[in-house]
Order: sequence, then structure tokens, then C-alpha cells
Amino acid sequence: MTQETTSYYRATATAYGGFAPIEGRHEKRVVIVGGGYAGLNTALGLAERGMDGVCVLERETVGFGASGRNGGFVFAGYSLGEHSLVRTLGAERAKALFLSTVGGVQLIRSRVAKYKIPCAAVDEGVIWANWFRDPAVLRDRQRFLAERFGVQWEWLPRQTLRELLRTDRYSEGVWERNALHLHPLNYAIGIAQAAAGQGVAVHEHSGVRSIERSGNGWLVRTELAQIQAEHVVLSCGGYLAGLDRRIDRSILPIATYVMVTEPLGVRLREAINTRAAIYDTRFAFDYYRPLPDSRLLWGGRISVLDRSPEQVRDVLLRDLHKVFPQLDGVRVDFAWSGLMSYARHQMPQIGQKDKGLWYAQAFGGHGVAPTTVAGELLAAAIAKDDTAWQAFAPFGLVSSFRPMGFLGAQANYWWYQAKDWYKAWREG
Repeated sequence: MTQETTSYYRATATAYGGFAPIEGRHEKRVVIVGGGYAGLNTALGLAERGMDGVCVLERETVGFGASGRNGGFVFAGYSLGEHSLVRTLGAERAKALFLSTVGGVQLIRSRVAKYKIPCAAVDEGVIWANWFRDPAVLRDRQRFLAERFGVQWEWLPRQTLRELLRTDRYSEGVWERNALHLHPLNYAIGIAQAAAGQGVAVHEHSGVRSIERSGNGWLVRTELAQIQAEHVVLSCGGYLAGLDRRIDRSILPIATYVMVTEPLGVRLREAINTRAAIYDTRFAFDYYRPLPDSRLLWGGRISVLDRSPEQVRDVLLRDLHKVFPQLDGVRVDFAWSGLMSYARHQMPQIGQKDKGLWYAQAFGGHGVAPTTVAGELLAAAIAKDDTAWQAFAPFGLVSSFRPMGFLGAQANYWWYQAKDWYKAWREG
């Protein structure tokens, strides 16, 4: 029976007993609103720096939003491409920001090991497969990363790639070895448990109704509690809390789609002969990865429409069959969507709006490593008065112009999708 009412991640989540809602009156040093990666990494970073009085408030359950719904890819970089990053910041500042996400990948790797997080991590890298015949896009990016950032990606000639991905759809590829993929919800649960184990108060089903200035700090109200705090961190991603108009208006919540097939057994190797994760060179790319139980996770599309599970399944199955027609007839057991937060400048927004009021959002489709970076930056800022977070100052709280921004984002996606189609058509 197709289980499309929940995600594969939710169906296979670590049993952890849940975290109780917050009740009563409290005084805390830091209240973090949002139990996704950005909030949980901030909490864990504070705990690792010896700060007590830290509290995480999650409206639903930890990892409920994009953190527990994404493709599970862990690699360096941002939604804004490397060339644009250099044009915006200059070579040295761009290199520092990019390499911070390389460090974020390593920190995730080390935390999985340190805290023994059972998130099915597969440390086999990510393959970028060329949808088109012209290899220039691969060569240019490979060369740019090596020359500007000192990052090496391995070239995959056509025959090698076809041994790994048994399809005629791609030409060459490149392999980002310093990357991994994992069960994102179980990783979020593991980070929450690690933070709680070091004294962080994590509370689920504790939606924040308001925040307001109170003396030198902030008063945070939920349905059942009032918390006085020195610092508040807003890290709600695409699931807006409605607590600060300017912070909320600075992002667009955009949907992406994911499905997971039935267990394929030996059929999986008829299509995919690698444990690496894969995405392609189109703007409107597919992304997919084999799962430990021989299922195939497949994701793609960006839309302002949060479609039903049945619609997600139908759309993504068509995309799957374009690449691997030999998997025709496979059953889809899970299909879901989730909301990512995007800024107009395509970079994370990490900073301080008012004294003691911090934010971390707009991680787009490249959030796993950058949210880890954000958590470290905010933890260092709050615990140690570190100013490294100011490296993200050029990417501030610019308005997303909702609701018209949704139309612009969808039109932009369709434009690039049409360019991808035209390029493929010209190549025959």
C-alpha cells in the first residue's frame, strides 16, 4: 500500500520519546525559535561553548520543516553560484565564505561520529552529472573551484559515468568526494538529543506567539509559557512564525518535491551502481540517491505550489523515467513536499536585527552545511562576542516583495527551465 500521507524519513525516524511543551514562567539566556538545523546547531554550538540557560522552542516537532524533508545531500557551497559569489565579494572574501561550508561538511561528519547519530550517513561523495553534451560547464566549474578555492573535484569521463549511472541521459560528470548523504530527520533528532544531553531545554509543540522588547532583553510568549531572555534567535526557515515583519518579509517560502520508491533489490543496481548521491547540470535539476534498504530517493522541481503527495508522485515518476526507463513500473511508497526559504540574493541571511535579536534563514536548496556554519557563527557571537557573522552582512534582509515575489520566482524558474529545454533540443 502506498504510504503517501507521510515521508519516508518520518516513517523511519529514530524513536526518541519527544520533548515536552514548555509551560510556566522562565528566565533564559538564549531562546531559539525553530527546531530545524539552524536552530539546533546554534543550540548545540552554545552548549559546546559552555553556555547554560539555552532553550529551543519548536512549533511542531524537531526537524518538522525543510530540515527533516530534504534530499539529505551534505556538500559545500550556497544557492548563489561560486562565480557570482566572487563577483559580489571579491576573491578572498568569497573563498573564506565558501571554505566555511567545506568546514561545515567536516563538522557534520565529526558530530555524527562524536554523538553516534544513527542517520545512515554514506560518506561516498556527490556526483554532478552533465545533462548536456557540451562539457564546458563541468570543466569551467572544476577549474574555477580548483584555482579560486583550492577545492578539487574528480573528472568522470563518459564511460566511467555510465558504469556508475546506467543511462544514456548524461555525458561526463565530476565527483565531489568531500560530500556525503544522510537521513536528514534522524540527523536533526540526533543534534537535538546531543544538545539536550548538554543541558539545552528543547521543547516541541511550543509555538511562539509573540516576542517583544522587555528591559535589556526580550519577552517570549507561547500559549502556555512566558520566557524572559537576553537573546532570541529566529530560525524558522520557510515555515514563518510571524514574529518580526521585516525578517519574515525577507524570504520566499518555496516548495520542492521528493519521493521514495519501494525496495528495488537487484533492480537498483541495474540503474545505479554507486553509493554516491547525484544531481545534474540543469537549473531545474533532478537529485537522487540510493538508500540503504535498496530504495531510490528522487527529488526535484521548485515551485510556489505545495502539491499533494499524489501530484508529487506523478511529476517525479515522469522525471525518473526520463533518466532510467528500465525502472518503469516501480512503485512509489512515499511522496511529499516541503518549504525552503529563499532570499532574493540567493544567500543565507545570518545576523542581528536589534540588540539581542538574531536571525538565520534563507538557506535555499543548499542548507545542510550552511545551517551548520550559521549555528557556529551565532553561537560564537552570543557566547564569545565573536564578530565572524558579519561576513554575511552583504546579504542582508532585503524584501522578497511577497506576494508578487512568488510570481517572479516562478517565472524565473520557468525561464531557466525553458533555457535547459532549448539547449537540450539544440543538442538533439
